[in-house]
Amino acid sequence: MEKDIDKIQKNADTEIVIRIDDFGGRRGLTIREFVKGERYTGFTKAGTRIPVEQFSKFKEAINSISEDDLMKDLPVPEDSDNQEKLDSPGQSGDSSGANEGDSTSDDIKEEAM
Repeated sequence: MEKDIDKIQKNADTEIVIRIDDFGGRRGLTIREFVKGERYTGFTKAGTRIPVEQFSKFKEAINSISEDDLMKDLPVPEDSDNQEKLDSPGQSGDSSGANEGDSTSDDIKEEAM
């Protein structure tokens, strides 16, 4: 049984796939990178698997993380005016600022994994 739960875009060529699967006859939660490239398309070795017996502990640990704790002590952007534009819906900032925000978001997601 394989059931994709969600996909998180890491960059243009890589997604983080969260799925329930059976591996070696044992059910669990797999969190793994999936790349789309010219030479290879498929899952990489980067990722982890949580056995069904450990899922409750994993879920409890993830749910114990607050967004405030996750964001604490992050560096303040050098161009705070541009960051305010990015944070405000409906306002457009320049494209270089948007890319910086995307990069930070990717780094946070990667560190969380």
